[in-house]
Amino acid sequence: MNRETLTGRLESNQPPEWDIVVIGGGATGLGIALDAATRGYRTILFEQSDFTKGTSSRSTKLVHGGVRYLSQGDILLVKEALYERGLMLRNAPHLTANQEFVIPVYTYWDVFLYTVGLKFYDLLSGRLSMGKSYFIKRSTALERIPPLKAEGLKGGIVYHDGQFDDSRMAVALASACVENGGTTLNYFRVDNLLKNSQGRISGVEVTDVESGKVYNVKSKLVINATGVFADQIHKMDDPSALATIRPSQGVHIVLDRSFLKSDSAIMIPKTDDGRVLFAIPWYGKVVAGTTDTPLNEVSLEPKALQEEIDFILRTAGKYLTRPPLREDVLCIFAGLRPLAANPDKPEATKEVSRRHKITLSRSGLLSIIGGKWTSYRRMAEETIDKAIKAGILGKKECKTRNFSFCSNGIHKIPEHLRKYGDGAPDIVNLIENEPGMGELVHPRLPYCKAEIVWITRNEMPRTLEDMLARRTRALFLDARASAEAGPLVAGIMAEELGFGSDWIEKQLRNYKELIVNYI
Repeated sequence: MNRETLTGRLESNQPPEWDIVVIGGGATGLGIALDAATRGYRTILFEQSDFTKGTSSRSTKLVHGGVRYLSQGDILLVKEALYERGLMLRNAPHLTANQEFVIPVYTYWDVFLYTVGLKFYDLLSGRLSMGKSYFIKRSTALERIPPLKAEGLKGGIVYHDGQFDDSRMAVALASACVENGGTTLNYFRVDNLLKNSQGRISGVEVTDVESGKVYNVKSKLVINATGVFADQIHKMDDPSALATIRPSQGVHIVLDRSFLKSDSAIMIPKTDDGRVLFAIPWYGKVVAGTTDTPLNEVSLEPKALQEEIDFILRTAGKYLTRPPLREDVLCIFAGLRPLAANPDKPEATKEVSRRHKITLSRSGLLSIIGGKWTSYRRMAEETIDKAIKAGILGKKECKTRNFSFCSNGIHKIPEHLRKYGDGAPDIVNLIENEPGMGELVHPRLPYCKAEIVWITRNEMPRTLEDMLARRTRALFLDARASAEAGPLVAGIMAEELGFGSDWIEKQLRNYKELIVNYI
């Protein structure tokens, strides 16, 4: 992906009218853009910041059916998600993995309850099952997860789900969209919806945040996939539109691997706030979370509340022989869930749904709200199908069920570089052919100089934050180490992008301000 080349399509006004404009560069928007481009529609996506800057880079890093939805009786939601889980692991093997989970059980009733429930989970996954669930005795559970508290432990229930790198998956979606004829642009802000004389939406007014240049982009269809910001776009369309989003904040903390000492993850099914809590091995660290805190306001940089951090530490401490303390936390990150609410009762939390909703306004704005990462592909397919059924687009079949994001030769690449898919061989060549390219950017981070160079050339990072938070996951793995690596990384980026010392100083200053919320 090259931002100058893609922006050139706007400059040349080619095409003069797009089939689809997608607003929002998170999982949902990028999934829709890829679905549309692979069907053959002329597609362009605008993201006001960086791809997955908001919710979609701040997930629990799971590709899952939603074990806890079983207890709520939402069997259809679980079955759909399990099917999509299977497709995602098959289509993006370089970014996903089969993760084993252990549920520690301390009563015989829990042994029965979770064994039966997870057998049903296995059944719903069908031929895309990742492995059968089973009970393990107390001693085996302690062997699998040595730091688990032994007092009162009856054993554990083992089951399997998927794990992935959320923002790397988003980059794969954006790149695949471009490779299939689409256009994806970060740092382009939609300011207004254009309408024709009949009051129908005919495009968008968009500003290139970097240059300040304004473009009027004509299209047959505009899709609102802005997540927690969806209601802002609804207001552009209709100032009297009711709220459709009930945002909820989820917080995670990152700990050193020594707190888990295992390749297995822990799933704690009962917490004080009614959610499940996960402790998951991820890139050599442990991600623990999450919380569920209703909010009234949304922002691109949500901040974890002290009580949310304390809740995770306290709950994890109940199950681990070495309770994590505040000073053990390597990173704290908060994300906002765009939960679909009842517009007539926006404050009624019991009306909030984990399901996605697709709506078409009288003026032709197609919006999708809610949902989760695991179901991004299905959500995209249903969104485009809705436009076809409405007669806005000509009929074309969906192509994403069997869409591969990397070639079959990826297994020949060193494991730590496989996340770059078909770009990995180029990084290997840089390391082998240019002196110093294999050097790590920081001793506590798993990234080398060659990765920074290749990413800058191919994945459109525009800021130091883009590189350290989303193209690599340095910020999320160790916030302080990422800041220490900042001068070196910014220097490499500046050289590749043709920027000078002023740019470097600005990036370092902005990043220093950013990480205050992550430590």
